[in-house]
Amino acid sequence: MSTVAVLIPCYNEEMTIEKVIKDYRKALPQADIYVYNNNSKDRSVEIVSSLMKDDARLILRNEYRQGKGNVIRSMFRDIDADCYLMIDGDDTYPPENAAEMVSYVLKGEADMVIGDRLSSTYFTENKRPFHNFGNVLVRKLINRLFHSKVNDIMTGYRAFSRNFVKGFPVLSKGFEIETEMTIHTIDKNFLLKEIPVSYRDRPEGSISKLDTYGDGFKVLKTIFSLFKDYKPLSFFGFAALFFFIITLILFIPILIEFYKTGLVLRFPTLIVSVTFGIISLLSFSVGVILDVIVKKHKQLYELLQNYRG
Repeated sequence: MSTVAVLIPCYNEEMTIEKVIKDYRKALPQADIYVYNNNSKDRSVEIVSSLMKDDARLILRNEYRQGKGNVIRSMFRDIDADCYLMIDGDDTYPPENAAEMVSYVLKGEADMVIGDRLSSTYFTENKRPFHNFGNVLVRKLINRLFHSKVNDIMTGYRAFSRNFVKGFPVLSKGFEIETEMTIHTIDKNFLLKEIPVSYRDRPEGSISKLDTYGDGFKVLKTIFSLFKDYKPLSFFGFAALFFFIITLILFIPILIEFYKTGLVLRFPTLIVSVTFGIISLLSFSVGVILDVIVKKHKQLYELLQNYRG
């Protein structure tokens, strides 16, 4: 019989955690539900502990390193299952889609199923306009940089296969983790499926842990860092092109002047242009070398996946 694990990161969710657990227990009665407490200062642990008395398949664990990425790292490392369903503890994702998302994974039709909020009610329910803007910006950036067509990059509602979970190197510590997951799925050619899910804003009195500007900057930083890591030839190729254009802008007037007069009158400009030309060549060379390394890494990753399977 296939096993399903529901993963709930929890940080100060006393207003909603009980409802979330009960809702997903009804949706997936045979699943093991794991709540990972991430240094909550409210009654979250007390509430979960009380529910455990009547639910033998509800498990409470602690992750003392702060940040959602740290929580997901421990979950993926510690829990064994055939399918993993990740949700937030803030009651923003309804459970009606849970069984469908799990079924796609268990039938082998997807390694990651994304609960797509942005094609549904997100923009009408979410009351934070900068979050709306950030989600759209991140979606456009990743789809442009990685040549993909993913609708919702940063959703916290996802189902995963065992192969994905046990082969995913978690590097992020915070809310950048969803972006990292999406890029990893695209780059490693995992089966990806999206289904529209309704989204509801947090209930009144429940406070978001997401720092719009701070975490938004971290997400953008993560995108460009992963772009460099996953597509070094494109990243350093853009840099090489930029420096080459500067080289031409500086050098062409000197070349024209030399043809007219036979003299080079602006040696400092010539030296600067040659310097930028060397930087351009070095950037391109670095990109080519790293691209070969990344391709070899992908080959090793595929071999490891085949061995694991």
